[in-house]
Order: sequence, then structure tokens, then C-alpha cells
Amino acid sequence: QVQLVESGGGQVQAGGSLRLSCLASGRSFMGWFRQAPGKEREFVTTVSWNGRNTYYADSVKGRFTISRDNAKNTVYLQMNSLKPEDTAVYYCAAGSDWLRKTQLSGYNSWGQGTQVTVSS
Repeated sequence: QVQLVESGGGQVQAGGSLRLSCLASGRSFMGWFRQAPGKEREFVTTVSWNGRNTYYADSVKGRFTISRDNAKNTVYLQMNSLKPEDTAVYYCAAGSDWLRKTQLSGYNSWGQGTQVTVSS
């Protein structure tokens, strides 16, 4: 299994920015999911192994950007124009089935999560 370690969460005011990082030990496509209190974990974005293909949930398109630096074994999530509804625990995940890249079942390794809180 791939080992994943997230960092970069915190508290920010609405309209602010945060960058999350995920240190990953393996070679796979990578995704970010999030889970707000009382809600199911949901897909945010994913990036292919070579970084050429990315997909985003409609709720974050135009505000979030996923990228990766394979030389550093790190995947990034740049989050701009943050809204209170972005408040959640954000999880990094290593993918196993590209056809299910927007689904939880498409991933087989998960990080411990990092809290992002956006205040109004």
C-alpha cells in the first residue's frame, strides 16, 4: 500500500487561500476528497500520474488546482477563493482504478486527513 501524509490545513477567512500537500510513496494517480461534519466523503479533484489529466468537482472548478511534483513524490491542492462550505477534513488518496477516479472505490490508500476551516 501507498503511504500518504497530508499537511497544510488550517483556518482561513472566506476569500482566502490555502495549499495542501500530500507526500506519497507510490506511483499512481492521486486524488483529494473531503468530508464535512455529518456528510459523506466527497470527490474534490484528481490528477493522472504524469500530471496531464485533471478532473474537478463542479463545486471547486475555477477555484482549486491540483498538481504534482513526482521528483518530490508530492501532490498539491491549491485552494483559492475559499468559502465556508469548503470547511471539511481533506483526504489525499492514491488511485487504483482510473475508470472510477471520481469515486471512493477508485482509491486504495488514504491519508489521515487534514482539517480546513473557512470562517465567514
